[in-house]
Amino acid sequence: MLAAFGKAFKTPDLRRKILFTLGVMALFRFGSIIPTPGVSYKNVQTCIDQVKGQGLFNLVNLFSGGALLHLSVFALGIMPYITSSIIVQLLTVVIPRFEALKQEGQSGTAKLTQYTRYLTIGLGILQATGLIAVARTPGNLFRSCNLPIIPDASWQRITTMVFVMTAGTAVIMWLGELITDRGIGNGMSILIFTSIAAGFPGQLWSIKVQKGWPVFLFVMAVGVVIVAAVVFVENAQRRIPVQYAKRMVGRQMYGGTSTYIPIKVNQAGVIPVIFASSLLYIPNLLVNLTASKAAWATFITKFFVRGDHWSYMLAYFLLIIFFTYFYVSITFNPDEVAENMKKYGGFIPGIRAGRPTSEYLAYILSRITAPGALYLGFVALIPIIALSLFGATQNFPFGGTAILIVVGVGLDTAKQIESQLQQRSYEGFLR
Repeated sequence: MLAAFGKAFKTPDLRRKILFTLGVMALFRFGSIIPTPGVSYKNVQTCIDQVKGQGLFNLVNLFSGGALLHLSVFALGIMPYITSSIIVQLLTVVIPRFEALKQEGQSGTAKLTQYTRYLTIGLGILQATGLIAVARTPGNLFRSCNLPIIPDASWQRITTMVFVMTAGTAVIMWLGELITDRGIGNGMSILIFTSIAAGFPGQLWSIKVQKGWPVFLFVMAVGVVIVAAVVFVENAQRRIPVQYAKRMVGRQMYGGTSTYIPIKVNQAGVIPVIFASSLLYIPNLLVNLTASKAAWATFITKFFVRGDHWSYMLAYFLLIIFFTYFYVSITFNPDEVAENMKKYGGFIPGIRAGRPTSEYLAYILSRITAPGALYLGFVALIPIIALSLFGATQNFPFGGTAILIVVGVGLDTAKQIESQLQQRSYEGFLR
């Protein structure tokens, strides 16, 4: 991997792409520390020091690189775009019009992307309004901290803050598309990687300050093992062989090749962890917004607020398994794959084309999703276990959503750099 980066820097056009990507990443981090007009930066810093990262919005704060709790210009981070992308992807299964656009190829994908942008702006306005509504009341955004975060709560000031935060979301979306077009890798994934990686040094140093060098070195050793295990599982896949029969078109002979269908062990990626975390935040959010003392609120506070409680961990684990199967079922359609194979003369050796192929693919997918779901569940529980053992924050660096995204994006970016290097090597050979 290091050799690939070294060769990339020796190639002028790839070097320009990498430097452009690094420049956009630096600009993104700069916007994450600029406070929104109307926010008391001094009070925000005081409250953050008091609560030490223990709050209701830890997941969204993780994706924004700490910008959310600072109420910066980029406070909403990339979450509105992620949510919009997931919603549009789910709607392609429900709405026939969206499914038709998906099958149209590049033109249909462009329209779906445009719908995602519009939905991102709408969600940005909604989330910015909700965040400011929570932050304007002292003690809501930061528990046990009653300092005024927004001293001037007039409607003019609130409108300005909503506009600035929504505009920040639009700028983040634009920066991500710039990286995709002119840089290296998927722009949105790179920005998520930047947000999460920005918090790693602080998290590690806080463990060293609180627990000393022995615990710090132990955590680093555990982190290396976890990263190696995640890399192994993320690259693991079941390759189903596919044979294409020879066919004559005019005077040309086509087909007769062998290939395979790669089915990853972790076919769903990090999406089930995001879904499960978001769903578990909803009851806690309702209790905080309503400030209810009823029996249902007491039950939620007792069993589903503390991350180290057995009921919370069990619910989190089961939700991840459920959403893994759910997401895989809507993103990989065995009937569609079998139909495309039959259309182009492909078949799995020993399996008849058509319905038997679809049933075979569904059987393989259900079996390989089981270890993938268990893997996601165990990795997601690592920061909760670390919270109990070491007193770390819930954004423990080596585990959960953070490590899955960082490793996944890192592997994908390295593969893209290697593929572009191979393309240039082939071009030089042909010349």
